[in-house]
Amino acid sequence: MFAVLKTGGKQYKVQAGDTLRIEKLAAKAGDKVQFNEVMMIGGDTPTVGAPLVADAGVQAEVIDHIKGVKTINFVKRRRKHSSKRTKGHRQQLTLVRITDILASGADKSGVMAAVGGAGYTAVFADGQNAKLKTAQAEKARKADAGEAAPAKAPKKAKAAKAEAAAGADDLKKLSGVGPALEKKLHEAGVTTFAQIAAWTEADVADIDEKLSFKGRIEREGWIEQAKDMTKG
Repeated sequence: MFAVLKTGGKQYKVQAGDTLRIEKLAAKAGDKVQFNEVMMIGGDTPTVGAPLVADAGVQAEVIDHIKGVKTINFVKRRRKHSSKRTKGHRQQLTLVRITDILASGADKSGVMAAVGGAGYTAVFADGQNAKLKTAQAEKARKADAGEAAPAKAPKKAKAAKAEAAAGADDLKKLSGVGPALEKKLHEAGVTTFAQIAAWTEADVADIDEKLSFKGRIEREGWIEQAKDMTKG
């Protein structure tokens, strides 16, 4: 009896007792793992998956974590750069021994699913497609949650601005005030005609300097217009 399983983006034809070098698994030496992505079960009654064979699994024992053969990557830049670089790489691998092939009953075996990569937390769960949560994913989730909390502050600020804008006067009624100038006034805290009508010479000078109005307040007569608006 043999099986064709998939792990690390590759497919392997295995039998009980075979030893495989595969992409690194999130397991320790001595752990028993189960490969749930079984493409085919061979034997007296072959079964081909579509794409996986339901309720089938291949169980194995983790022997050790090893490194593959060192590969050399040499990069030479084109002329005028006069530089070159040599990099070596050894792929992280896991050595496993196939112990059993299950044509059925894998969903209820209770054996840890074989998942690639490092930093995973083992989760024992029923089901062919039971997923394992990683420590990295959990950390990312917590980080996202932490970023989401302070993000609420701008929403409150926007709500406050919206509330202020809701009770504000239409400052565009003043001579020479368009949407851009109205926005500047709102940002400076000026939202009503009553505020403008109550400006003193010091207030006018301060606003004129802050918003670079260059004497526009007096030239356009905003204070007189604002007083008329408040009377109406």
